Amino acid sequence: MINLTIPGREPLTIRSVVLDFNGTVALDGSLLPEVAERLDVLSEAFGVYVLTADTFGSVRKALEGYQVGVRILESGDHTEEKAAFVRQLGARHCVAVGNGANDALMLKAAALGIAVIGGEGAAVDALLNADLVCKNIADALDLLTYPDRLKATLRR
Repeated sequence: MINLTIPGREPLTIRSVVLDFNGTVALDGSLLPEVAERLDVLSEAFGVYVLTADTFGSVRKALEGYQVGVRILESGDHTEEKAAFVRQLGARHCVAVGNGANDALMLKAAALGIAVIGGEGAAVDALLNADLVCKNIADALDLLTYPDRLKATLRR
């Protein structure tokens, strides 16, 4: 958990981090190396959850051994299912990270939404619904380890 006081914004207490899988923390179903080295650090401070349709059928194997919850999306509306999961966790205590159009509502619902431009790019809907945009997942995850970076970017 971290407490953030960002000038010009409501104070934040972050307890959970919700991550999209493919396109955000994985490419073509394989966990990105820069994510692997950060998951253990993040899971010591937060509840970490990965949401995915599991297009490549690889999420459980890719995340084996990490202290993260995995949720396989089952509905016909992944956009709303992801947002509902964030709300269920307690949106005002949640950071959401994603890149796709189906991540847009969870980015908007979370206390802090971070869009990532990775190997798959980023959907315009994700960018427009995020609080900030990072050029890669390593930078996005490092914001949670070095929260003063968030203050510098989000202060009003």
